[in-house]
Amino acid sequence: MITVGMNYNVLPGKEEAFEKAFASVIGVMEAGEGHDKSALYKDVNNAQSYLIVSEWNSEEAYQAFISSDKFKGVVNWGKENILAGRPSHKIYKS
Repeated sequence: MITVGMNYNVLPGKEEAFEKAFASVIGVMEAGEGHDKSALYKDVNNAQSYLIVSEWNSEEAYQAFISSDKFKGVVNWGKENILAGRPSHKIYKS
């Protein structure tokens, strides 16, 4: 099993759009093979900073998900001009 921490900073005023987009992403994640669970966290000291913690049965399952057309179809960060910068992902292996 692996845990993935996905850090996102959004533009001011785009918090609601990001949270709605995440709801679509979580639906696709839950249908993904190898996905166990995911949750979205918001930094209480920075309203534009988010962390998604996601558990997968393998790194290969996670990589397959983020490379999939289904994932690409639900992430509209660029189209919606939501992100303040490039997200960073960190994989934690247990």
